[in-house]
Amino acid sequence: MTEEGIWQAALRSRNLVLGACLTLVFVGAALLSFLWVPYDVTVMDIPNKMQGPAGAHPLGTDHFGRDILSMIMVGARTSIAVALVAVGIGMGLGVPLGLAAAAKKGSLLDEVIMRGNDLVFAFPSLLIAIMITAVFGASALNAIIAIGIFNIPVFARLVRGAALSLWTRDYVMAARVAGKGATRISFEHILPNVTNLLIVQGTIQFSLGILAEAGLSYVGLGAQPPIPSWGRMLADSQTMISFAPHMAMFPGLAILLTVLGLNLMGDGLRDLFDPRIRRGTR
Repeated sequence: MTEEGIWQAALRSRNLVLGACLTLVFVGAALLSFLWVPYDVTVMDIPNKMQGPAGAHPLGTDHFGRDILSMIMVGARTSIAVALVAVGIGMGLGVPLGLAAAAKKGSLLDEVIMRGNDLVFAFPSLLIAIMITAVFGASALNAIIAIGIFNIPVFARLVRGAALSLWTRDYVMAARVAGKGATRISFEHILPNVTNLLIVQGTIQFSLGILAEAGLSYVGLGAQPPIPSWGRMLADSQTMISFAPHMAMFPGLAILLTVLGLNLMGDGLRDLFDPRIRRGTR
């Protein structure tokens, strides 16, 4: 498919277009928060605490009188930054491990890598975060490390599974006959052919990373005050939800719509990159 054809197919994908629009709204809000927010999120305004949505505060205020819209905008950059870096860690370490395991299938290296992946999968990101924070303390950095560690085996397994089938292809056989080593073949011939899978999986892991960051912040293991976080906004609102429901509703909607947008975009990218789905022969 030509580049023009890819763009036309992308514009025809409702999932991809809707997901991209939802994602861009929150990415745009996060970028805008570096330059401008309606109110300073570090300043408390106790006389105006827990006000409902109104003209001066379109999404209301929290129990400290802080503007919820401003909190969501700044919290967006926290969630997106944590998830993005964590996915980068998972991809940066998991992809080479998956390529190495596939290139040395059945070897001791393959066995060590895959059993190491199994070991990491045995510990959810929340448990990893608890162990890390028990030693180093709660922070956004430790949340990134915990989520990133959990992402490594996801990408390693994905790449290994896809690469194993590619090692039997004729062009790989030809490269081996030409004298190319396993490492060179992995990066010159295998990696380009699994890039589409990595893009789709990266989008999905990005959405899961935002959920994980919100969950860690909810239990106090993520970004610490005064840095706003969607998860901690939910935690702060749980005892006040009966008389100030807006405090929980708007951060919850932010998490919901961001994750929904990323998942829709992931589905759209999968459909776009899979020729069988494009032809309707799933």
